Amino acid sequence: MKLSPIFLYAALSFFAAGLSHAAEKVTPDLDWAKLGAYRSANSQTSPPVQGEQRIIFMGDSITEFWSKSQWNAVHINRGISGQTTPQMLLRFRQDVIDLRPTVVVILAGTNDVAGNTGPATNEMIAGNITSMLQLAKANEIKVVLASVLPASGFSWNPEARPAQQIVALNEEIKKIAKRYGCVYLDYFTAMVNSDSGLKHEYSEDGVHPNESGYSVMSRLAEGAIASALRTR
Repeated sequence: MKLSPIFLYAALSFFAAGLSHAAEKVTPDLDWAKLGAYRSANSQTSPPVQGEQRIIFMGDSITEFWSKSQWNAVHINRGISGQTTPQMLLRFRQDVIDLRPTVVVILAGTNDVAGNTGPATNEMIAGNITSMLQLAKANEIKVVLASVLPASGFSWNPEARPAQQIVALNEEIKKIAKRYGCVYLDYFTAMVNSDSGLKHEYSEDGVHPNESGYSVMSRLAEGAIASALRTR
């Protein structure tokens, strides 16, 4: 049977429309690791000058939302809201290694525990953190591994009960830091309440620090970075 040109045109148009609609659906997720988020900023970041001790903070929203007054050519923020450790691992080369820092501070794991990119065991999270650490050390970057901040719940995942998983995860992170001779940055102990959640005075939502919370984190981070800089 011979198909008329009008029928063929209509069929092709319908097919093309379907492809276009499918593209609209998948396009927002094509850059799963958000590799493009800092592409422009990275291209405009000059190599460190001689003697400069560049520090990069790698993380999720807890890093991204840190006060903008803290960041400059020496202290660089590479946090992306909602990210999990596999996403950070994928962008670690371009957002950390290629910028040639002296130290990287890695704060990661909250969103893994929350299940943002699917179920994640502490072993999986620790494995991704270890991979980032190994990449850094292979490129002569000193590493500060930060504890996950305490949390007793997540507003975007009400079914989650993260408190004890975070406690156990921090023990794993501490062991990794010791195994590789890195500095362990313990935010958790300074910010936890009696219910293993984040102290009310340090947060409005129980997950993200407020100004007081970031003040505590800044003080602790400065000490940890100083310790890392003293290591060989």
